[in-house]
Amino acid sequence: MATWPRCAGAGILYRRCVSPETPVRTAGEWLQRLGLPGVVLLAALLCDLAIIGMASFDSIGPAGSDLALLPGVLAMAACARWASRRPAMAAFAGAGVLVAASVLIRSSTATPYSAILSNVSFTETVAGFELVFFAVRGLHAGVAVVTSSSLVVGGLIAVGTRTGYIDPGGSDFFQSMLFGSLLLLAAVLSGLQGRNPKQRRSEGLLGELMRTQWPVIGVLTLALFLELASAAGPGLRAGPTVVCSMAAALIAVLAARYPVPAALALVAVMFTSGLFTNLFLRSGNSYLMVGAVPLTQITAGLAVVVFLIRFAENRRAWPLIGLLSAVVAMTAIAADGSWGTPFSGASLRQLFVSAALLLGIAVAFGLFLRSRDAQRTQAVQTAVSDAQTAERMALARELHDVVAHHVTGIVVQAQAAKMLAERDPRIAAEAMDRIETAGAEALTAMRRLVRSMRGDAPAGAGEFNEQATTDLRADLRKLVDSANHGVPTEVDLELPPGLPQEVARSTLRLVQESLTNVGKHATGATKATVSVRVTEGELHVRVRDDGNHDATRPDRAAALGSGGYGLIGMRERVELLHGRLSAGPGPDGGWLVEAWLPVEGGEE
Repeated sequence: MATWPRCAGAGILYRRCVSPETPVRTAGEWLQRLGLPGVVLLAALLCDLAIIGMASFDSIGPAGSDLALLPGVLAMAACARWASRRPAMAAFAGAGVLVAASVLIRSSTATPYSAILSNVSFTETVAGFELVFFAVRGLHAGVAVVTSSSLVVGGLIAVGTRTGYIDPGGSDFFQSMLFGSLLLLAAVLSGLQGRNPKQRRSEGLLGELMRTQWPVIGVLTLALFLELASAAGPGLRAGPTVVCSMAAALIAVLAARYPVPAALALVAVMFTSGLFTNLFLRSGNSYLMVGAVPLTQITAGLAVVVFLIRFAENRRAWPLIGLLSAVVAMTAIAADGSWGTPFSGASLRQLFVSAALLLGIAVAFGLFLRSRDAQRTQAVQTAVSDAQTAERMALARELHDVVAHHVTGIVVQAQAAKMLAERDPRIAAEAMDRIETAGAEALTAMRRLVRSMRGDAPAGAGEFNEQATTDLRADLRKLVDSANHGVPTEVDLELPPGLPQEVARSTLRLVQESLTNVGKHATGATKATVSVRVTEGELHVRVRDDGNHDATRPDRAAALGSGGYGLIGMRERVELLHGRLSAGPGPDGGWLVEAWLPVEGGEE
């Protein structure tokens, strides 16, 4: 019968409830599902939202006028996400969005800002790149050319018409054409590489880093977009610094796999960037810097510090962290006065405190991740050790309960045949038949155990347990009728239908081990009784004999063996089912074994 899932929250009507079978995804899992294209697009969108939000309510122009940029930004982001499923339709839609957004911006009082391309936002740029990538990767060559051309035309319309005028000979137009051509070439080459089936099947190092280090990639992308937005003022003079920042971002991602080489490479990049910054950006102060170091390089340095602390040895990590700190300090000191106003003592102290604070946060976060990795490793090792121990214990129980039972029957029958052979050869012949049967059963059990140990059937949950019992009543009677323990046995069974399999298996093994002990230790026993019935929600298992367990002959005990593991195995089985076990001398003599196994809730 179908049941409605319960919803949390008293007094609240939910339109949709999450059933226990529905997986609840965390924010990290949702971001990971986006993949690298989605993470980069999200970073660009957040950057655009921040810029448009601040520009809409500043003192320049009517309040809220720049919100007219939002429809085009959001629509292009939607087209880029759609492109993974329908690249052709998404590309044509993206070209239409660029044209429609240009008309909307031109008819309003909004002022488009320049990012990588003039008058085109970060989200539109990234979305256009992804639309070309998915078109080249997934469409026929001719269709890919047409769709990519439509996007190029839409981009040219956006660059040339949103502000009403653009000088074809100006630096803005040249910069847009240069960066636009490079982006188009990169998108086409990336898409062509994705068309190779082998490349899609093989993830490779870059694919692994994109999948596992997406938070770092997202943060670095956001920082790089903000830095590129500030590079619009200096123009081409900021090119070398931008290239160094891009290299620093790539190095920071690779540091997750190669922390020490990445740290050395970042030192070289940051030193080179400091030289370029002081050479080409002296006269402009609009570039996004933190203490004369570009924002992306600061972010990359913090990421590398985290990876050094997390993955590298301390004797290598700390000298490299000191070297990175020295390069940052040298860059800040060398830039003193380069930006029009020299650093004062207070500003230098403020920079030092800020740098020390950021470095401390990075080191603390790296130590936290390192401690978490150690805990996870320890947890995995403990789980593996526990699983191996449980496997060994399961095999030991099966070996003792099943194989020892058959071997005990062989010994008992052999002793009986030895004593009666001279008086009645016919009885000895019958005993030999029973010995042969018990030996064949013991060999079968040993083969099952060997298959389990070799991995052909999982121990404790595989062939033994599956074949342990399909009909507990029949298996218990067969166990008693085989008379391997050599003592006449009465059976009293009241078993309910639908008994849980784990309870039935344990019951069979408990009775089997108890009867084996009767054959081993019950000297002079003439009768044994087996009772299995349900009492007050518990399955009561009772095995009793009338033998003398205190007078076991030494020679008999030596022949049968008395390792003492039978009672241990029975107690383990009962404890696994949260039951109770009692074993000891009976009130009327002999030996009494009783077990109570919970069965309530076992029926489906």
